[in-house]
Amino acid sequence: MTATYMRQCRQPSTTPHPRPRLRLKPKAPTTGYVDGAWWPHSDILAEELSNLLAVLTVRLGPIERVIYNLSDWAKTPNQVQLGGRTVQLSGYTGQPLDTIQVIGTNGPKLILLVIPPETAHDSAHDAMNSAAARDNAGTIEDLLRDMIENDG
Repeated sequence: MTATYMRQCRQPSTTPHPRPRLRLKPKAPTTGYVDGAWWPHSDILAEELSNLLAVLTVRLGPIERVIYNLSDWAKTPNQVQLGGRTVQLSGYTGQPLDTIQVIGTNGPKLILLVIPPETAHDSAHDAMNSAAARDNAGTIEDLLRDMIENDG
C-alpha cells in the first residue's frame, strides 16, 4: 500500500460475496491510467477473484492473467481456476501499488484501481465513481489522495 494508507489484513470470509464491488469506465477509448475501480472485501486475492473475473469475462473474454503488487495482498497462489480455465496470478513489486491488471487471452486488458477493503463506504464509492468516469485522467495517487482526504 502507499505510505499514507496502510492496509490491514483481513481473514478469509466464511460467506461468498455474490457481486464484486466494481465500476468500469464505459467501453470506449478511455483516458487516464485506470479503467475503473474495484473494492474487494478482503486482502485474500485468490478468494476475491472468482466473482470479479466472472464479471470481467463479459468485457475481456476468457481471462489469462492477473498481475498485482505483492505488497497489496496476503500470500497468493500462482494460479486459480475459473470456469474450467487456469488463470495465472503474477505478483511483482514493480506493479503499481493499489492496482491490478486483468489480461484476456486475446490481448485486451483492464487496469483497475484497488480500493483498500477497510475503506469507509462513502469514500470507497466516491473513489470508484471517480476512477470510472469516462473523462477521468487522474493518476492512482490522485484518486487515492482524494479518497483519503474525503475519508479523513
